[in-house]
Amino acid sequence: MRALVTGGTGKLGSAIVARLEQEGWRVLAAGSRDGDLADANAARAVVERAVEELGGLDLLVNGAAAGFEPKPVEEVTEEDWDAALGATAKGSFFVTQAAAPHLRSSGGVVVMIEDVAAYQPWPSFAPHSAAKAAQAMLTRVFARALAPEVRVCGVAPGPVAVELDQEERRAAETLLGRVGSPDDVANAVLYLAAADFVTGTSLVVDGGRLVQSGRLPGT
Repeated sequence: MRALVTGGTGKLGSAIVARLEQEGWRVLAAGSRDGDLADANAARAVVERAVEELGGLDLLVNGAAAGFEPKPVEEVTEEDWDAALGATAKGSFFVTQAAAPHLRSSGGVVVMIEDVAAYQPWPSFAPHSAAKAAQAMLTRVFARALAPEVRVCGVAPGPVAVELDQEERRAAETLLGRVGSPDDVANAVLYLAAADFVTGTSLVVDGGRLVQSGRLPGT
């Protein structure tokens, strides 16, 4: 079993890579040092490297993202938009496009690492929310475009990588009254990798945060 994880050196990505490796997957963890995925050629190069090193591809996890910085909408710049949309939306598209032929031949899976911000308006994170909403739509677009050979799913984390001084406040936002961990996201990815009758949908891993706020994906 062979997997490419973009954003594979960050908090969530590292947990996903470690969990897959525990289950016997061979993984290429691509980080920022491996190229700017906002550039289509760099995105294709990462996929080519993964296929060459792993001998094929069974799973793609699109976890690369950038531009997560709080700013009032009045202060958002064009550079902020380019950063957020680049790796998250454009990168997810071109990496998946390049990986598609290999995943078709193996009957593989794509998992987009979305965010509950895709389904909620966060004024202080406008570019990030918009980029994640675009990525969530790509989950559905690619599920239709690559079916039936390839399944495409999303994982939408809530508070799972929280600084210690923010835990109490963020825990109060959830129905479970606690924050999660990157391992919760990794377990969701592992589930979707094996869930043969699941495609075109997103698994929310947020402790009930969206329900608490009255928002659910697609509503």
